[in-house]
Formats: sequence, structure tokens, C-alpha cells
Amino acid sequence: MELKEILGKCDHTLLAQGATWEEIKAICDDGMKYQCASVCIPASYVKQAAEYVRGKLAICTVIGFPNGYDTTAAKCFMAADAVENGAEEVDMVINIGWVKDRKWDDLLAEIKAIKDACRGKLLKVIIECCLLTDEEKVKMCEIVTASGADYIKTSTGFGGGGATREDVALFAKHVGPDVKIKAAGGIADLKDAEDFINLGASRLGTSRVVKAVKALEG
Repeated sequence: MELKEILGKCDHTLLAQGATWEEIKAICDDGMKYQCASVCIPASYVKQAAEYVRGKLAICTVIGFPNGYDTTAAKCFMAADAVENGAEEVDMVINIGWVKDRKWDDLLAEIKAIKDACRGKLLKVIIECCLLTDEEKVKMCEIVTASGADYIKTSTGFGGGGATREDVALFAKHVGPDVKIKAAGGIADLKDAEDFINLGASRLGTSRVVKAVKALEG
């Protein structure tokens, strides 16, 4: 697989709590240089980053992150605010407690409401696989498919476990044809990236792929 193809599927990511504007600007520069799918950054930097890249790169942000237990109203506000500030893509975290309580209707209603708040921009639904059973993951594939969201995503990277090949394969088997897959968390190198793409991932949430390409160049 060509490097350009891999990079074109990467959401070049910086979500560290102490991320500074200089660091955000640097990953925007890398995202533009290497033609990444987007940069995924904290919501507080979306407006500044969107103005900085001037349409040359999609800006992605996260809401209800990383725990997912904000109210639906709060998440909808976060999504609408992010889009207003220039986000082209929104990655939301589900309410994991609701999964454990089997509140399937509430989960579906929340994702639908947030999708509406995104006003046509891409919505990716993070289900935090490391905290769920396989049965729960399959159920969330069904719910995300029914919700109209654009992607199902494996992980926040903050939950104690990241993407696994098994989870991406499970998603590919159980999501509907209109739902794409994003693998995120723990994608260490180009071999990992290629494996996840071959298993069905259309997006990769990672900072290490661009670093690996830079190392090859250096």
C-alpha cells in the first residue's frame, strides 16, 4: 500500500490535555503537507485552526470526550458549537453507562440528536471497545447503523485500550453498508496502519503514522 493512500486515511491527532497552540499548528502543518484526511484536535482550538488552514485541511474535534457521560443537551451544544467554529468532522463518545444499563433507545436517540446538531458534517461515534463486551459492541454496531452517523470508532485512546484488529473485523461484519470504520488508539506504525485498512478501516486516528513517514524521510 502506498504511503499517500495510508496518509489520506489518517486523522492526524493531538488530544493531550496540555496541548498548546504551537503544537496544534505543527500538526496542522503536517496534516497539510502530508495530505491527511483531517487533524483531530481539542474543541477549544477549532476556530483558530480552521482560520489557520483556510480550507486546505479538514478540522475534526471531539465532544463528550473522553468519558461520554455528559448530558445529551450538552453534547448537542458542543457539536453545534464545534461546527459553528469550523469543524468539518465531530467525534462523539457514547454514554457507556447506558450500554451497561441496556438503554438502547436512549443511545440511539442521543446519537441521532447529535447528528442533527452537526448540520450535515461528518459524525463519528466512539464506543470505547476496551470497556465493552463483544455482545455490546455488536449491539452498538446496530445502533450506530440505525442512527445515521457516518462512522463507528473504536476508542478514545484514553480508556486503557486502543484499536484492535479483532474489533475492526467485528465492526466490518456487523455495521451497515453506509457506516464507515475508524480505528484509533495504539496504532504504532505503518504496518499497523496497513493492517487496519485491510481489515476495513476507512480512517485511522493516530499521531504516529506521520511521525513514521517523517522518520523514513529523515
